[in-house]
Amino acid sequence: MNETGVQPNEVDVVVIGAGQAGLSSAYHLRRSGFEPERDFVVLDHAPRPGGAWQFRWPSLTYGKVHGMHALPGMELTSADPLRPSSEVIGEYFTAYERAFDLRVRRPVDVRAVREGEAGRLLVESSAGNWSTRALINATGTWDRPFWPRYPGQETFLGRQLHTAQYPGPEEFAGLRVVVVGGGASGTQHLMEIAPYAAATTWVTRRPPVFREGPFTEDVGRSAVALVEERVRQGLPPRSVVSVTGLPLNDAVRQAIADGVLVREPMFDRMVPDGVEWADGRHVDADVVLWATGFRPVIGHLAPLGLREPGGGIRVDGTRATADPRLHLVGYGPSASTIGANRAGRAAVRDIRRLLAAGDPVAA
Repeated sequence: MNETGVQPNEVDVVVIGAGQAGLSSAYHLRRSGFEPERDFVVLDHAPRPGGAWQFRWPSLTYGKVHGMHALPGMELTSADPLRPSSEVIGEYFTAYERAFDLRVRRPVDVRAVREGEAGRLLVESSAGNWSTRALINATGTWDRPFWPRYPGQETFLGRQLHTAQYPGPEEFAGLRVVVVGGGASGTQHLMEIAPYAAATTWVTRRPPVFREGPFTEDVGRSAVALVEERVRQGLPPRSVVSVTGLPLNDAVRQAIADGVLVREPMFDRMVPDGVEWADGRHVDADVVLWATGFRPVIGHLAPLGLREPGGGIRVDGTRATADPRLHLVGYGPSASTIGANRAGRAAVRDIRRLLAAGDPVAA
């Protein structure tokens, strides 16, 4: 019972997040005999189905999406590649939740997960509290955009925005734009903005690596293994694309030939009218677009004290090594859509074994 005297709802499993990882986990719970609302509950902070996809910019059409893998048990078929991915995937997730009667509760903000009573976890949220024997955290990264800090940043008189706020290319018409970041978003933004902008400049901390040839299963496994090793050591996870490199397709080749994807090293400081390097070079800018990625949304887990000195949560597979009740799905190596599907299945299998052995007690 909490300080208000209200008894928390009791379930076996709480799933936090209803993106790819959360829905995959909910599907496998349902398939394993867990009943929604009785045995498990899915809490999602978004206003509607679609996970982070619902917040993507309109120019990111479904045909531009890299490697969207279908959710388990229901294929995504006949999707128009010219429609915005936010619409296509939002409708698909809506149909999926209905088809498997997952009864996602939204919008619900999870404020904290802490030690409860009798070996249970207590999940505190805007819609009440839940006492649970196990937890699947599938909160992704979209709500935690990473903004680097550079000298003079506060003096820049132009506009600064992050990928999370990207409105589409038309808004940059006639402007001088600096795009920061060597990932998939940075290159997509550049290629879209270039025809509209007065000028574009691309800067990255490390030289971008373009990948020739198909993305084979062996390449994928090798990349996932490298990311997995980081989370096993308790380090913050890196994205899979940071390991695999960027696909060198016809559009990218053309952008390189046109002088759009010409990388400059990271600038050293920002000034009121642009950016500068230590050697004295200066680029005028009206906008700096930070395509600098995201960090895992795990602040609500802080009361459990699982953060390692390296900054991450040490994970073996999907299970937090310091607390077998907690699984992180869509974290590190399972952040890709196909990885999230597999991780959801693995987490549920592990949780079934844990619950069958009796009420878990935190390690």
